[in-house]
Amino acid sequence: MAITPSAAAAAYQAVAKMGADSATAGASTGATTGADFSNFLSQAMTDAVSTMKSGEQVAAQQATGKADIVNVVTAVNNAELTLDTVVAIRDKVISAYQSIMQMPI
Repeated sequence: MAITPSAAAAAYQAVAKMGADSATAGASTGATTGADFSNFLSQAMTDAVSTMKSGEQVAAQQATGKADIVNVVTAVNNAELTLDTVVAIRDKVISAYQSIMQMPI
């Protein structure tokens, strides 16, 4: 799968926006850092789900003839990119967990 430069730029902008939002949330202490990370992950998953739902809705509108093909391709491409990102992160988390479990005590 080839990733277009515009899709990569959009993904980088979305991540930068999420990072800027969490950085401006306030001062971070040890106790609130965990909560901030939890909120970040929760918001990222909510955004991923909404992107997937948006792609499904636009595809359904195209099936009824109510959507422009350009909008459908864009929405489905965004949903596919989001799914690929979620799967890659899941794979990294599983790999990190397995590495931790193999560490000697």
